[in-house]
Amino acid sequence: MSAIYDRVALIGLGLIAGSMAHAMRQGGLAGEITGYARSRATRDTAREIDLCDRVCDSAAEAVAGADLVVLAVPVGAMGAVMAEIAPHLAQGATITDVGSVKQSVIDAVAPHLPAGVHFIPGHPLAGTEHSGPRAGFASLFANRWWLLTPLPDTDPAALARLDALITAMGAKTDRMEAPHHDLVLAVTSHAPHLIAYTMVGVADHLRRVSGEEVIQYSAAGFRDFTRIAASDPTMWRDVFLHNKEATLDILGRFTEELFVLQRAIRMGDGPQLHDYFTRTRAIRRGIIEAGQDTEAPDFGRTPGARPAE
Repeated sequence: MSAIYDRVALIGLGLIAGSMAHAMRQGGLAGEITGYARSRATRDTAREIDLCDRVCDSAAEAVAGADLVVLAVPVGAMGAVMAEIAPHLAQGATITDVGSVKQSVIDAVAPHLPAGVHFIPGHPLAGTEHSGPRAGFASLFANRWWLLTPLPDTDPAALARLDALITAMGAKTDRMEAPHHDLVLAVTSHAPHLIAYTMVGVADHLRRVSGEEVIQYSAAGFRDFTRIAASDPTMWRDVFLHNKEATLDILGRFTEELFVLQRAIRMGDGPQLHDYFTRTRAIRRGIIEAGQDTEAPDFGRTPGARPAE
C-alpha cells in the first residue's frame, strides 16, 4: 500500500505509539516516522530497537514537517505538550491523540491549536498490561475499535485521511461525541480498572495477615485482576482525574448492584444469584462473538498472539 502520510510524528513512545510504528512500517503507510519521548532512557531504547526512522531529542524536532502528529502521552500532559509543539507544526497538519478520555483532552489541546492545523481526537480500544517502547506489536489494533470524536468544524478530508490510516492498521473506526465517549469508557474500562486496583489492594492488605498465600494460591479471577492492575500507573492516575464525573457515576451504580448481591448472598437467595450470573455471563459471550476478545490463552493479548477473528 502507498503511504497515506509523508511524515508521522509520534510524541510518546509507549505501547500504543510503538504498535502504530510497527503497523505503519509493516503496511508502508508512512514515508517517514519520527518519535520523541520525554525520558532519555525511553528514547535510547527506541533507538536501540529501531522503533522509528528517527528518534528526536525534542518534540519540536520530531513534529517539524510532519503531516500527522500523534499525541501518545498521559492525558494530564496533553495540554503542555500541545503548547510546546504548536509553534513548530506545519500548515495543514493533523493532530490526533490516543488518550482514553476525550472531553478533557479537547479542553486542554484546543486552546493551543494554530490556525490551519486540524485536531481530530481519537482513542484506540486496544492494549495490554505492558508499557514502554518494547511493548508494541503490529497486530495490536487488528479488529479492534478506534473511536474518533471529531469537533464540529473538523475538515472532512483530514478526517477521511486519518480514518484511512487507522483502518489500514487493521482497526475499525466509529464516531462519538466526546461526553458520550467518556461515559461509555467509564463503564467498559475506567471503572473496571479502578475495581481491579482496589481488589489487588485488598489482597495486598490480606497478604500481610496470611503471608504469601494470596500470591501463591491466586486463582484465575485474581490473576485477571492483577493483569489489569499492572497497567501504567501514571496513565491511569490521569484517566481518573480527568474523567472524574463519569467514573464516579458508574462507581455509584456499581455500589448499588453490589448491595443487591450482598443481600442475595446474606438471604441465601440462590435463584436471584443464578439469574444475575446468567445475565452477566451472556455479556461475556457477546464480547467474544463481537470479535473483541478471544478464548485463546492469555486472552490473545501477548505480542505475536493471534488476534480475535
